[in-house]
Amino acid sequence: MKHDVEPIKIGEAIGASTSDDAPARAARSIVLVDLLRRSFPFLFLVVLIAVFSAFSSRFLSFDNLMTVLEQGTVLLVASLGMTFIIMAGSIDISVGSIVGIAALVAAVTAGKLGVWAIVPAVMIGAACGTVNGLLLALGKVPSFIATMGTMVVYRGFVLLFTRGAPVSIEDDGFMASYSGYSMGISHAVIVGLALALVAWVIINYTVFGREVRAIGGGERVSILTGIAVTRVKIYMYVLLGALCGIAGLLQGARTMAASAQLGAGLELDVIAAVVVGGTPLTGGLGSIVNTMLGVLIITLLSNGMNMTGVDPYLQSIIKGIVLICAVFITIDRKKIGIIK
Repeated sequence: MKHDVEPIKIGEAIGASTSDDAPARAARSIVLVDLLRRSFPFLFLVVLIAVFSAFSSRFLSFDNLMTVLEQGTVLLVASLGMTFIIMAGSIDISVGSIVGIAALVAAVTAGKLGVWAIVPAVMIGAACGTVNGLLLALGKVPSFIATMGTMVVYRGFVLLFTRGAPVSIEDDGFMASYSGYSMGISHAVIVGLALALVAWVIINYTVFGREVRAIGGGERVSILTGIAVTRVKIYMYVLLGALCGIAGLLQGARTMAASAQLGAGLELDVIAAVVVGGTPLTGGLGSIVNTMLGVLIITLLSNGMNMTGVDPYLQSIIKGIVLICAVFITIDRKKIGIIK
């Protein structure tokens, strides 16, 4: 008698179906990893809020949240410009020194210009950025080396002028404009959010934003497609310098003085905020929204550790570990051939 039922093959029973599904499972794993990498800044922010809320009842109070926003404004303004630089695959470590020299110029001119002291502050910041851009784009000096040199030079100018003594800002109009409040909201926070909106529009809806992203994705290809890479590089450093000028003015208004150490070390927090937000140092990717998340993470991390009584020396270690973890998780290894 002949049986109509086909015999079950051994391979199908023990593993053939598994091997057929392997590509699908691998694809799902890639999608999950990519989703985790993209969602990391938001997820980490949620974890931070949950942890610090559990250890401090005052952490989520309205007053503390407003303090966090004010503390993060200077970092946000400088980080907006750094987002363009890192998206293009470059770096700028003179940010803190530019903020310091801009704060000094604002402090010196506030007595005569009042609220219009913002003009010389932005101009000196843009001038410093122009020097950085020219060194990189025309001088062909690597961005890290060029800005490390100018970082020392700009800080030296501040020390030479102040001789180590702080310069007070006493103009009432200046202080009311840049460190005052309207309907309970700090003017500095309003300025920071407005600049973030402008930067978001530039990156997403202008030719300049697309060119910056293209340069970070592949500079040689950008040149072949007709992008004026030299011009774009200079412009993005001028933009960063101008934003650092505003950041310096806001920091000076917040502390009511400009000192030789104002802005020192800010460059590390700025770079950390952009990278933690998900913009890789390899360039080509990034967004202003993610940078804002990164600024919130860095600011909340400092604020939360202070409120929960973490040792100040331990805070630096934790910040460094967070930065390393962020780079490890957010970096897209598929797009990197060799790590140097």
